Amino acid sequence: MSRAVPDGGAFALNLAVTAAAVLAIMLATFVVGVRTGRHRAVDVAWGLAFAELALVGYLLSDGRGDPGRRVLVTVLVAVWGVRLSAHLWWRARGLPEDRRYARMLARVPEGPARVRYALRKVYLLQAAIVWFVSLPVQAAQYVPSPPGALAWAGVGLWSVGLAFEAVGDRQLTRFKADPANRGRIMDRGLWRYTRHPNYFGDACVWWGVFLLVADTPVGWAFVLSPLLMTWLLAFGSGKPMLERRLAAERPGWAEYAARTSGFVPLPPRRDPSTPTAPPARPHP
Repeated sequence: MSRAVPDGGAFALNLAVTAAAVLAIMLATFVVGVRTGRHRAVDVAWGLAFAELALVGYLLSDGRGDPGRRVLVTVLVAVWGVRLSAHLWWRARGLPEDRRYARMLARVPEGPARVRYALRKVYLLQAAIVWFVSLPVQAAQYVPSPPGALAWAGVGLWSVGLAFEAVGDRQLTRFKADPANRGRIMDRGLWRYTRHPNYFGDACVWWGVFLLVADTPVGWAFVLSPLLMTWLLAFGSGKPMLERRLAAERPGWAEYAARTSGFVPLPPRRDPSTPTAPPARPHP
């Protein structure tokens, strides 16, 4: 484990500047959402906000952290964030408001009250989550020692996560593009082993990023960041909300869920409705 620790004073200033940066991009997205009447643009801003924050931290940490570690963590987060935002933008082209946000905002009457509610519950909340989840990114950029074995293991875990996200998203996009699959459950490719390869991949990405600072004495102080992201994906606003909707809309969902792991990829369980072959009778 590295004995080097980040520069506390410079890191504190970094935290303030990055908070202002992520707030700025979310407020700009809020203005777009109000003008267009579609708040789903915040999903596109989500990945870009992480990439922006990593770049700001890289610029602020010049001369403070190890150049190789700074470049490494910035590139990993930027690649993940830009890919995710590009995918979500492409998927949402021409679509109406996301049903999640429509249901959330329907709780408040139209008018200024709904606008303020959207600002608090959608944009400011997501800005706070982005900033908190990215704390390991910011800390890694101020570590003066080069990456060690644990950090490189993090790069490997990040690579696994990005592959699960990108391949899972691509497989689902191709599945939905085929009219013959309308109303059917996606249970092919990675989706045969986990009901949410993209969410699993996202969790791996952020645990991998965390390992880039975990090889320092203060690194484990930031473990709550990947824990929060994993909780949101597996138990918060990710998997549970999506599965409630799919269970209500997709025939065959219960059977798919019964045989397929909910998060971590595992071999499919045998369908209990499938009869097993009778044991062979011994020859007389």
